[in-house]
Parts: sequence; C-alpha cells; structure tokens
Amino acid sequence: MVRQMRRLAAVLAGTLAAALLSLGTAGSASAAPKPAPAGVDITGEGLSGPLRLRADTQPGGVVAVIDQVNFLGRTGMPTGPKAADLGPKYTVVVLAGETAKQTYDLYPKAVGGPRVYRPAKQPDGRKTSAGWFLGRLSMSETLRTAGVPLERQFDTVSGGVGGGERVLPEDTLDPAKNLDEALGDLQRLLLLNVGVMLTITVGLAGIALLIRRRTR
Repeated sequence: MVRQMRRLAAVLAGTLAAALLSLGTAGSASAAPKPAPAGVDITGEGLSGPLRLRADTQPGGVVAVIDQVNFLGRTGMPTGPKAADLGPKYTVVVLAGETAKQTYDLYPKAVGGPRVYRPAKQPDGRKTSAGWFLGRLSMSETLRTAGVPLERQFDTVSGGVGGGERVLPEDTLDPAKNLDEALGDLQRLLLLNVGVMLTITVGLAGIALLIRRRTR
C-alpha cells in the first residue's frame, strides 16, 4: 500500500512538472517579440558612402527610417513630379541579416512635399508594382538624424503624409488676428440672433392681434 502511494505521488509530481514546463515554454514563446529588421543602407547625394544602420546598434534609427516606407499601399501614382522638382534622391535598402529585401527612392525636398518611389524590381525578387507615393512630413528630419547631410527643419509636423514645408500659413500663427476674427464672428452671430428674435416677436404679436379681432 505504501509503495502504491509513493508511485502515485511520483506520477503526479512528474505530470505536474511537465505541465508547468509546457506552460512556461508556451508563455515565453507567445511573449517573444517579433524580430526587428536587421537594418537599412542609405545612399544618395552628399554621401561619400552608404550609411549603414543596424538594429543591434541603432534600433531607433532603423525603425524611424523604415517608418518612412512601411505605410505604402499596393499601387501608387504612375507618374511623379518633374525631375527638376524632385530635389536630391536617397535610396533606402531594407535588409534582413545581410540580405537586401526591399529598396525605395526617397525625395525629401520635392516640390509639393516629400515623395517616395517604389521600383517594380525589388532585391528579393518579389513581384510588386512601381509607383509614386506622398511621403511623410518627417522624412527630411528622419534622414538628417540618420546622418544624411540635410538642413534642419523646425516647422514640420512629425508623421502624416504631405509636404515638408510649413503646414500652417504664417497668418494663422497670429493670435491677435485670430482673436479679432473670433470677436467679429461672435458679434455677427449675436446681431443675427437679435434679428431673428425681433422677427419672431413681431410675428407672434401680429398673430395675437388677428386672433383678438376675430374673437370679438
């Protein structure tokens, strides 16, 4: 009887240990983060050689550069701005390990806002369609931070897509002008409300007078 109890306890202990081990393995596997891209290479105007950013040493820079191209749709515009309006070109190659997977041409100073061109021929041989896309407003600053020799911009909005110039016109940054316009609009609204109230009051008085005459 004692031997049977010992065997049963050993079996239960082994089963419990195996269950705990499997739970720990599953938990660690589910919690494991997805591996980040190994890095990016940037070449272009003003660079004597490729800028090599790697995830193990510059993870923030790699993520920021990839963020400039990871939102592109399946199809883009068939044609882009004129060559004279594109400005300097910077080619970004996304790597997995030391293998080139994707390539894009970035134009941070294009007239009308940053542009991205995705070639149909990609390094990994996958099929895609060539196309032009509006780039993020932060493209110029992102490339500058990565090491590209671009002038610093202080008045661009981070994120989003569109041009790399000031998003709000200069006159919208004048608080005094905005206050005057707001007060003017409020005054016009009050006058309109007073006019409506006078019209309603006169109408009600006319109706009351007409009813009184008919009831006499």
